[in-house]
Amino acid sequence: MSGILDLLSSDLGKTIISGVAGSTGTDQNKTSSVLTMALPVLMKAMQRNAATPEGAQGLMGALSGKHDGSILDNLGGLFGGGVDANVTNEGDKILGHVLGQKRQGVEQVIGQKAGVDAGSVGNILKVAAPILMGVLGKQTRQNNVSSQGDISNLLGGLLGGSSAQKEQSFLESILDADGDGSVVDDVAGMLLGGGSKSKGGIGGLLGGLFGK
Repeated sequence: MSGILDLLSSDLGKTIISGVAGSTGTDQNKTSSVLTMALPVLMKAMQRNAATPEGAQGLMGALSGKHDGSILDNLGGLFGGGVDANVTNEGDKILGHVLGQKRQGVEQVIGQKAGVDAGSVGNILKVAAPILMGVLGKQTRQNNVSSQGDISNLLGGLLGGSSAQKEQSFLESILDADGDGSVVDDVAGMLLGGGSKSKGGIGGLLGGLFGK
């Protein structure tokens, strides 16, 4: 199974990036950087939530119902006339549910690394979250996911499994941020070699670790 970052470099991914950039008025390269960092973080958070039977049941219920993948069938329509408020409201709910109290810290850190303000990160993720759920819903159908183990395996496979310990600890660090971003900033700086702004930045690091 290809990873979530392979999706972003595919034709579908390019459509998503350009559509999200256009609908939020954010530079396309910066939108790509935000999504490259944020999508694995969101999926790691879902994987943690699905570690309990209740969490797994709730996620599978959402993926077999409202988020069954049908949103991917008409992305042209979704982005064509400006993204519907219903979509962004749904994205807002998804982010609140998946990230909980960590949401603000996650948005701040990703914004720092991508060179955009946290509000723009939030706007990008509100559009992207329902699309990510649609991707997961489609994968759930195609892989006949029906148990807690199945959904954990699906998320792990899209994250690249457990092959990269450094990447897993980085995602955990973001999700364990207490809201001020300082701990994560230290971790990101360590992984980047003193926080250098080299080309690709943390997105490049994640891209490499996830096998982009």
